[in-house]
Amino acid sequence: MAEKFDNLEEHLEKFIENIRQMGIIVSDFQPSSQTGLNQKLNFMISGLQDIEKCRQQLHEINVPLEVFEYIDQGRNPQLYTKECLERALARNEQVKGKIDTMTKFKSLLISELSKVFPEEMSKYKAIHGEDAPS
Repeated sequence: MAEKFDNLEEHLEKFIENIRQMGIIVSDFQPSSQTGLNQKLNFMISGLQDIEKCRQQLHEINVPLEVFEYIDQGRNPQLYTKECLERALARNEQVKGKIDTMTKFKSLLISELSKVFPEEMSKYKAIHGEDAPS
């Protein structure tokens, strides 16, 4: 997969360089530079075709729209990944806390119910095991 990205990167770099050179030709256009400009235009067209071929190889890649928003805002797109991981970690800690709380609640509930309804809870524990439902 990495070679596909490398290939795309190479084509994009060539395309950008060609556009830069074409900009230089156009900014100081002389009738004698028409042939060079035509050649650069043809290179631009073939460059776009090469990029299109690369795009077809990478069609299964999905990029979250938020990454493009980061780029538009001038932020590093790797920050998106970092922030997603931080949010996932925080959410994981919240869920773990809820699970721990529910486990403690279950133990306390079984203990208190055993005091109030000893016969029913002994039947319950016999059916569901000593620790009750999971």
